[in-house]
Amino acid sequence: MDYPCKIPVVNVGIITAAEIRIEITGAYKDKSEGRSFAGKMTATTENGRIVISDDMNKYVFENEVLLEPENSETGNFRIFKVTIGIGFHWQKEEDQVFRGGLKFKANASGITAINIIPVEDYLISVISSEMSATSSPGLLKAHAVISRSWLLAQIEKGRDVKGNKEPYRSSWVSDDEIVRWYDREDHTDFDVCADDHCQRYQGITRASTRAVEEAVNHTSGEVLVSEDQLCDARFSKCCGGITEKFEHVWEPKSHPYLQRVYDNEETRPDQAGDLSDEKNAREWILSSPPAFCNNSDKKVLSQVLNDYDQTTHDFFRWTITFESDSLSDLVRSKTGIDFGRINDLIPMERGVSGRLIKLKITGTKKTMVIGKELEIRKALSASHLYSSAFVVDKKEKDGKVEFMLHGAGWGHGVGLCQIGAAVMGAKGYDYKDILLHYFRGAAISKRY
Repeated sequence: MDYPCKIPVVNVGIITAAEIRIEITGAYKDKSEGRSFAGKMTATTENGRIVISDDMNKYVFENEVLLEPENSETGNFRIFKVTIGIGFHWQKEEDQVFRGGLKFKANASGITAINIIPVEDYLISVISSEMSATSSPGLLKAHAVISRSWLLAQIEKGRDVKGNKEPYRSSWVSDDEIVRWYDREDHTDFDVCADDHCQRYQGITRASTRAVEEAVNHTSGEVLVSEDQLCDARFSKCCGGITEKFEHVWEPKSHPYLQRVYDNEETRPDQAGDLSDEKNAREWILSSPPAFCNNSDKKVLSQVLNDYDQTTHDFFRWTITFESDSLSDLVRSKTGIDFGRINDLIPMERGVSGRLIKLKITGTKKTMVIGKELEIRKALSASHLYSSAFVVDKKEKDGKVEFMLHGAGWGHGVGLCQIGAAVMGAKGYDYKDILLHYFRGAAISKRY
């Protein structure tokens, strides 16, 4: 898709709630009727209509209203109590400030606040929200290209999904199997959300730096392409040494630029063997192979990990232990399925990085196979298990069964490995070299 010189805009879903509290600095106008809004207000719905009120006035709209700043340089709005890190161990609420347009849309869940902003301004926030704004220039530029590519690809994909006659399907469920993946096709009111489900976007809340702005400006309009199509560029915190194929994590569609990559200066594809094989996967996961992301340098890690991420130290290789009763209670609470007392976790299918695609859970009441990787991670953790690249050891202790999970990596492992890329940047790799290390066969193209 060729874009004109004009920078595209993106609709970002910030929060959905029964009631949303905001504070406008400067003046914002209702685009349809030209009324001005400023100060603290509350937005909610009544009978499917949007209601915006303050201490003095109450304004009623249809199911959608757009407010735009009278001065785009000085106007901004604050949204109170936005939840970030939804479902993760760092989940919390914070007040966030945004520039650009503010759209409210009524829906079955209440009311949604949507920020409408030029793509390049969005990226400055994303780069600062996804990682430290003090990261190396190579990493910042690489991430700017990836985030831009992913965003524009999602906008195109969203249009395609809406245009399809057949509804988009992201799960297969039967009595003995659940296969589900989590992408962004359920975002029908906006292009992307503002949390980890898409890309972290926190407006101008998180301080940016001149380096971030320079990285975005330097790469303005640059995207990854494959066969003249935008790349659905993905990234995760730590691949664990080898990246995963796209189709093993999301929809069953192969992308030539999202394949297995050894995260090392060496490029031989057979270095770790076939990790879909259980014996090879066990050897790999229980080892500590040389890799860019096998790194504990706090100075390098601080480039990638924001304050709430830096509490995680054992991301390359990790271990977690469950007692059978607590595991049974956890899985029941997370899946809604009563397996009874869980007596085994059996790997059924692995991807090219050793990540489990399907896992059989056997219990005294029920046995089921679950997948894909995030479904497995959600079922086995109060928040999210670091990754699905793990092997299971069982042992008896004091008459009870213990499950010990030995794992590798943090995240889905597809595309760019953020910690690996940070190490490459620290070693002096140019951003184009970083991109083409993780996205083999892709090219960099300037689209606007």
